[in-house]
Amino acid sequence: MAQNPILTLSNVTKNYTSKSGGVSEVLGGIDLAVEEGEFIAILGFSGAGKSTLISAIAGLVDPDGGEIRLKGQPVKGPDKDRGLVFQSYSLFPWLTVEQNVSLAVDAVHKDRSKEQRDTLVRQKVELVGLGHALDRKPAQLSGGMRQRVAVARALAMEPEILLLDEPLSALDALTRAKLQDEIERIRAHEGRTIILVTNDVDEALLLADRIAVLTPAPAAKIGRLFDVGIARPRDREAVNEDRAYQALRAEIVGYLGSLVAGQQRSAAEYAALPNVTPLDLAPPPQAYRDAAKGGPARRYMEFYRLGKVYPTPKGPLTVVEDFNLLMDKGEFISLIGHSGCGKSTVLTMAAGLNAISKGSVVLDNREIDVAGPDKAVVFQAPSLMPWLTARQNVALGVERVYPHAAKAERREIVDYYLDRVGLADAKDKLAAEMSNGMRQRVGIARAFALSPRLLLLDEPFGMLDSLTRWDLQDVLVEVWNRTKVTAVMVTHDVDEAILLADRVVMMTNGPNATIGKILKVDLPRPRDRKQLLQHPQFYAYRHEVLHFLAEYDHGPTAAAA
Repeated sequence: MAQNPILTLSNVTKNYTSKSGGVSEVLGGIDLAVEEGEFIAILGFSGAGKSTLISAIAGLVDPDGGEIRLKGQPVKGPDKDRGLVFQSYSLFPWLTVEQNVSLAVDAVHKDRSKEQRDTLVRQKVELVGLGHALDRKPAQLSGGMRQRVAVARALAMEPEILLLDEPLSALDALTRAKLQDEIERIRAHEGRTIILVTNDVDEALLLADRIAVLTPAPAAKIGRLFDVGIARPRDREAVNEDRAYQALRAEIVGYLGSLVAGQQRSAAEYAALPNVTPLDLAPPPQAYRDAAKGGPARRYMEFYRLGKVYPTPKGPLTVVEDFNLLMDKGEFISLIGHSGCGKSTVLTMAAGLNAISKGSVVLDNREIDVAGPDKAVVFQAPSLMPWLTARQNVALGVERVYPHAAKAERREIVDYYLDRVGLADAKDKLAAEMSNGMRQRVGIARAFALSPRLLLLDEPFGMLDSLTRWDLQDVLVEVWNRTKVTAVMVTHDVDEAILLADRVVMMTNGPNATIGKILKVDLPRPRDRKQLLQHPQFYAYRHEVLHFLAEYDHGPTAAAA
């Protein structure tokens, strides 16, 4: 408990009433005291009320009950003493970086001279590392740079408290890591009180003094408060080997798991799949099938000197070069590397969706040259027909590969996989009415229902919050354990790569990207996240991947320097 709190929340509640008159209890009594200069991370599942809570602190939402006090005074509406940064950066596209920040400064610091206001704008823009981009417009900035502008704008208001509502969740892993470092630098430089809403355990551990975990909806409360007694500065790679960090991380992950324990169904509760074999729509030639009879399952898939060249106005650009990999049948490979290293390019060539410039990809003794249902793909954005239900979306593929099965058998296959991904109660819900997490579950069900030779996953959980991602990783592990389909998964998430894979294939930066290192993950299956964090080898594997990514943080030349 804070001794001299700058901010106190006492039994804060908030309900919402739908158009039909139903009442949804979002916050069920939040109690929290925050010291001046403290960094608090609010961690919780999607829909737990994190954004409602931060909006109430900002004065944008009026609580139905309880009280919020800042420096002893009740919070009544928004004010300059609270600077808020949202998940989506709301910048005016026709204004420069300097002008976007100046709007806020001119509005809240009217008592200062123009020279003082201009100095303040430049100071805060430089603080977030954008001094060189003062005259650029948002269209000329990357997503990470735009979010820095939003942070500079909030800081320029010189608030008592900086409120960050999942400001990094829409960014790729590398950009997110760099902005986490930027927030830590700002914290150390400004000494400001900061409240960060996040769904990323590692982000909370790297940045916060304390972590407040919200219980799941409805009527969320603060279930537990964790003190982060890890010395600063917290280097992402070094802290991985810190025993205190490992213990606290395992404790938080275990607690989050306990909050949703009992919601999963056991395998015995699912109906059995019908005994029907899918139609092979892309069989290899008879000579290949005869040669393969009784043969080993090794070298089931081969990437041989694979390369991809794209034409550009400045000449040919080699994105991937000399990519060589052998996979056994039933093996799960994670493909990891920084943005732009060609991971998705390799995956789409393996799917037959992208023409191969050099080399070849061979699957089950046949060279891949076209797409087909024998190669199921799950993309980052779930590609569903929005006007169809979950059942209808999955049935599209099932009807294609099981045309010889009875209608009832096809329905059983569809229902089986929708049950497995946790959509037993949403089979007849339209895709347009689903959350991103639910849509991605449909995509996973559809892929497995095809009974493919090869499962290709292109950052399927990249658009989801980390806690929903954990849930779907568990779904993927559970269904893969049953099917043992040969799989390649592109990811930015180190834990995800290790949890799922038999081997982690690390790619160098592009252009001319290739395999830089291969890590064999010798961990027992089936894998459980909580047990994995306690395995003596887990953090050693994690260190290897983090170290490789750090080497290539600034491009391939940095690794050689």
